[in-house]
Amino acid sequence: MNQDWILQKKVTRRFFSNATWVPLRASYTDEKGKGTVKNIGYVEEYFGCGSVAFPPEHREVAEQLSWSDIGISCNVKPFAYEDGYYASIEQYQRSDKEPIGVQLVFEHPQPIIGGRKWILNPDLVVALRLIKEGTNWVRPEENFVVVAREVLDEKGHHRLIEIKREFLIDYLAARNLSLRLSYYRSRVENISSLEDSDYANLENMQEQRDGGKFELLIRSLDDVFGGGWALMRTWRTDIDEEEDAPVMGPENNENTDYESSEGHLSGFEGIRIEGEFWRDEWIDHNGQSKRVRGDEDTNLPQFIVETDGSRMGSHDLYNEDIGRWLWFRSSIVNELLSLRGFSLKWYTAETGGIESTSGYVTHFGINSSDLITVYASDIARLEGWEQHIWAAHNVVPDGKVSNELLAAQVKTQPASTHAVEDLLFKVMKMLEVGFRKEFNASLFTHNIEHPSATQHISRFASKDLKSLLRLAKELVRVFSDRLDVKELRKLSTHPDKKKLGSNKLLQNVLAQKVGPEKARRIFGPIVGVYDMRVGDAHPTSSNIGDALKLAEIDESQSFLRQGEQMISNYGRAIWWIGKLLFEPSDTQKTK
Repeated sequence: MNQDWILQKKVTRRFFSNATWVPLRASYTDEKGKGTVKNIGYVEEYFGCGSVAFPPEHREVAEQLSWSDIGISCNVKPFAYEDGYYASIEQYQRSDKEPIGVQLVFEHPQPIIGGRKWILNPDLVVALRLIKEGTNWVRPEENFVVVAREVLDEKGHHRLIEIKREFLIDYLAARNLSLRLSYYRSRVENISSLEDSDYANLENMQEQRDGGKFELLIRSLDDVFGGGWALMRTWRTDIDEEEDAPVMGPENNENTDYESSEGHLSGFEGIRIEGEFWRDEWIDHNGQSKRVRGDEDTNLPQFIVETDGSRMGSHDLYNEDIGRWLWFRSSIVNELLSLRGFSLKWYTAETGGIESTSGYVTHFGINSSDLITVYASDIARLEGWEQHIWAAHNVVPDGKVSNELLAAQVKTQPASTHAVEDLLFKVMKMLEVGFRKEFNASLFTHNIEHPSATQHISRFASKDLKSLLRLAKELVRVFSDRLDVKELRKLSTHPDKKKLGSNKLLQNVLAQKVGPEKARRIFGPIVGVYDMRVGDAHPTSSNIGDALKLAEIDESQSFLRQGEQMISNYGRAIWWIGKLLFEPSDTQKTK
C-alpha cells in the first residue's frame, strides 16, 4: 500500500449525499496481505455505518448524535415498560419514552441458532412496493429495478444493507424525514520498519477534514498487542460433593479461596500504521415523493404531435379530452417486450395491447407505414420511466392513424379481424385436438409455454433478414420440433419412414388422405420456413431465396410485413392440414 491509501484522502472527499447508493447499516472488514492482525504484512480495511431518520422538529438534537450514539454499536430493540408504555423497534429513543427518530434497519439477534440478522424496515418495503429476490429488494413497477441490496459474508452474516438514494429520498419525503449517517473507516498495514517503507515521512496526526475527523496512528506492534496481564481465579470451599442436595451459604472469607498470576507479553516485531476517519452526514429529501405519496413527476418527456415536429409535454397530453394520437417506430414493441414483466396481446389483425409492470395496458394500432399509433393520453398516464422509453421511439406523424385503432376508439366498432399470431396458436391447438380424436394419438411431444412463445413469435420480431430467419426458427420450434415422430411413424406408410423427419412424416399421413401432390402443396410454407430456419445458421446460403419463395413471402414488402406474412402462411398451412385430415372428403375444397 502507500501514503494515499492510508491517508484516505480520495475516499473522504466522497459523500453519500450525492452517491447512487447509501448505506443504511454496514460493518465489514476486508483482510489482505499475509498472516494475522499481529503479523508483518497484514493489511486490513474496515467500514462501519449506522443511520437513523429524524423529523425536522428533532434535527437540532440529532445534530449532536454521532458514532457512539447511532453508529454500528447502536442496537435497538422493542421494549415493554412496566407502566404499559411500549417502544417499538422502529423507534429511536434519546431517553426513555422519548422517541425522536426512526430506524430503517432493525437488528434481530438469534442466540439459539447463532448470529444476528438485519431487517429492512417493512414500512419502507411496503411503501415502495418492493419484493425480495435473493439478496436484492426490487420494484416490479419500474422494470424490477434493484432498490435495496444486502451483502452477506461467507457465513451468512450481514455486512451491508444499502439503498438507492433516488428511492430513499422519495420515501423520506413522504414521511418528512432526513437520514443521519454516522460512519467510520479504518485502514491498517503492518510493516517491518518505518524507515524503509512508503510511510517513512509520516507522523501521528489528527485533523478535521471534509466534514469529518481523520487520525493517523503509528505504533509498534509490541505497543499495540504487548503489555502486562493478570489472572485471578476464585472458588468456594464449603461444598461437600458427596451430599445429595448441597446448599451453599452466604459467601465470606472463610468459605472462599483464590489464586492469581501475572505476566508480560512482548516480542511483537514490526510497526502498525493505522488511518481512521469518522464523519456524520445528512441525507435530505427534495420534497418530492412521486412513488410513495404520488406527487406529480416534474421530469416527464415531451412528444412529437404535429407533422412539423412540434411537441407537447406529457402533462398537457394527460387529458382524454385532447383528441391526439402519437406515432412510434415499431421497434418500441420489441424494446418493451425485452423488459421483464411486459407482455403483448392482440385484439384485431392490426391492434393490440402492451401490458406493463405498472398495470396499464397500452392500446396500439399498426398503420400503413408500419408505425405504431397510440392515443396520446394512454402514453401520458404511464409511469415516467416508461414514458421515456416510448419517447425515444417517437416520430413525426406518417401514414395516418391505424384504421383499426380509429374504428375501436372513435367509431366504437372494433374490427372483426384477427391477428395472425393469435390464429397460429389457435389452429395448432385445433390440429392437436383433432389429431388425438381421429388417431387416438398425441401429435406433439410436449406443450409449449404459451406466454413465452407469443412474445417470440410476432411480426415485430422481423426487422431485417437475419431476424426474419430467427422468426422462422421460432415457428419451427413451436410446431415441427414438437411433432411426435414416434407416433407419426406408426401412422406413416412411407417405405423409408424410419429415415424421415417430423414434417415429412406428417406430410405422408396427409398424403394418404389427399394424395402426394396436394399434400406437398399444403406443406410448401412449412417446408419453406424450415429451410429458412437452416438459413439462420448459414445466413449466406444461396438457398434462402428459394426458401422465401416456398414460404410464399413477398420480398418487396417491409420486413415487418414479411414476418406477418410468414406467420400467416404457416398458420394457414396448419389449418389446411387439419381441415383435409379430419373433414369428410366430399366436403373438402381444393386449396
